[in-house]
Amino acid sequence: MWGEQCYQGRILEYAYQVETFERRDLTEEELARWGAALNLGEEGREQIKGNELSYYMDQLDAVRRTTLEWFQTVDDEWLYKEEPFWGDQPANYYFMWFHVFEDEINHRGQIRMIRKRCDVRLQNKG
Repeated sequence: MWGEQCYQGRILEYAYQVETFERRDLTEEELARWGAALNLGEEGREQIKGNELSYYMDQLDAVRRTTLEWFQTVDDEWLYKEEPFWGDQPANYYFMWFHVFEDEINHRGQIRMIRKRCDVRLQNKG
């Protein structure tokens, strides 16, 4: 579960890099490779498993480094540039990237809650 959420966060952030900085859609190859993480559900549970948490965290760190590199190439005015977004409604890059980081914060909260519940269960068994 933790790996799935970390991996999904990585792919979401990568997809926003592609959309906002490269100004393109994900390719068919990228969708085939990462579609399970974007959609999650049963496909994600089947495909995203079997690795140590550090594997997923390393992946997330690599994508974050790239995001930070991309942000160094734009100025503050870029954040307020509007483009069609959800349902072709206008949104600026500030809103789009706020969504990425808000999603990560939500997942981190979920992971913390699950860890606490697991810790309590382990303590009760001992």
